[in-house]
Amino acid sequence: MFDGISAWLGEFIRWLTDTIFALGYPGIVVLMAIESSVFPLPSELIMPPAGFLAAQGRMNPWLAVLAGAVGSVAGALLNYTLAKRLGRPLLHRYGKYFLIKEKTLDRAEAYFRDHGEISTFIGRLVPLLRHYISLPAGLAQMRLDRFALYTGLGAGIWCAILTWVGWYVGLRAAALGQLPTAEVHAYVRRALLILAPLVLALVVVYVLFQRRRRLGGSSSG
Repeated sequence: MFDGISAWLGEFIRWLTDTIFALGYPGIVVLMAIESSVFPLPSELIMPPAGFLAAQGRMNPWLAVLAGAVGSVAGALLNYTLAKRLGRPLLHRYGKYFLIKEKTLDRAEAYFRDHGEISTFIGRLVPLLRHYISLPAGLAQMRLDRFALYTGLGAGIWCAILTWVGWYVGLRAAALGQLPTAEVHAYVRRALLILAPLVLALVVVYVLFQRRRRLGGSSSG
């Protein structure tokens, strides 16, 4: 069973690699927009093949990362817009049927007004959360320019990590002619293990900064 799944995944990765090479950077933009929208497609299946092509000299890694970030922002903007225009009215009207109180919505909106930037940035670096962080940002009507900026920054870092994984594995497996999926997944897991404490440290620094700022504001008042 697992051999069959592995073979299917290998074929799918090969198809993605061929598709990205055929469509070029616009292909990355489209695929990452899908990945970041309401139809999540794992970015782990998109950016490593781009890095693999970069290792073969068939694609520029920096342009691939840029295309991935642009696509991520485009897909996130779709989620953001849907949540902003449709989500809030629906939740305010029907939220009580799902035990969502008006005060809960107001608190969520207040939180994103104060902490939307850091939440959006970190959300793009956390698996699963990156697909949905745009929804509460839209519900809270976070400023569009700030949302796009911090989404782009977080998505750019994540795309760079995945592209580097594909590039590194591609250099090691140059003779194979195809991207070894098991090795890619192993390196992505390692990257996540390294990224997790860095994200946690960023959260701690942010919390301490906010606490210090509040204390400074109260003392000066």
